[in-house]
Amino acid sequence: MEMTAPDRILLVDDERNITRAIERLFFDDGYEIVSAHSGEEGIQALERESFQLIIADYRMEGMDGVEFFRRVYERWPDTIRIILSGYADTGAVVGAINEGRVYKFIPKPWNDEELRHTVARALEAWHLQQDNRVLTERLEETVEELRRLNEGLEDEVRRRTAELEFQNRVLKRAHELLDHLPVAVVGVDSEGVVVQCNLEVENFFSRRAGEMMNRPAEQVLPPDAAGLLAGGGGERMARIGERDVVLSARGVCDDSGRPVGAVMVAYSCPAGREGSDG
Repeated sequence: MEMTAPDRILLVDDERNITRAIERLFFDDGYEIVSAHSGEEGIQALERESFQLIIADYRMEGMDGVEFFRRVYERWPDTIRIILSGYADTGAVVGAINEGRVYKFIPKPWNDEELRHTVARALEAWHLQQDNRVLTERLEETVEELRRLNEGLEDEVRRRTAELEFQNRVLKRAHELLDHLPVAVVGVDSEGVVVQCNLEVENFFSRRAGEMMNRPAEQVLPPDAAGLLAGGGGERMARIGERDVVLSARGVCDDSGRPVGAVMVAYSCPAGREGSDG
């Protein structure tokens, strides 16, 4: 199991007895504590190391707590900042809170349990803030990924739409050409139902194309023609009405080789081949 690094606290106070007292207070709480004894030392410590929480005195020689936290907020805004003060100067405390974005003001002398509770809650808030930031970054990454996928999908849809439109134009043109052929063309599916025929079928089989579509071949075609389609292919001559015709059929398979139907062409029998092969 991965060990979690301890939370790090920076104490900034020009009175060493104050920093030692706070160090003793948190001795058993598992924090890593570093003490600095002026605002300048505190800034230097922050430049060297990272801290989750800073506790600083309001009144210090040189840089006071308000100025210190103002600088900290400008450069390390994610840190939790707590200010200590033994002075009942409400205006100064308000200034510190506003300028340095102070999390909480703790008066001197402090209550040990109150200070421990405040620090614990502050660190919980820091970790929650970091977790929220990570989740927000992940959410933004997910949204960006979804945006890219959506763009790719839109491009693919446009490409496929263009392909389908082209295929539809080709198919429409093929149907137009089919209807102008001087031969009758009939296609059936694997159940023997007519699924394709051109206009010329009316001249050969005396039925309109619309009457033949979606009906069993044996119900709309002469027995010789229906039998040839049912047999999956072949060629024969037949007498249909007043004309001798050649019937030529071939089975149709899908890409896997599975039979899916058959197509038959009927055309007038060439001179010299009149009569049926019966």
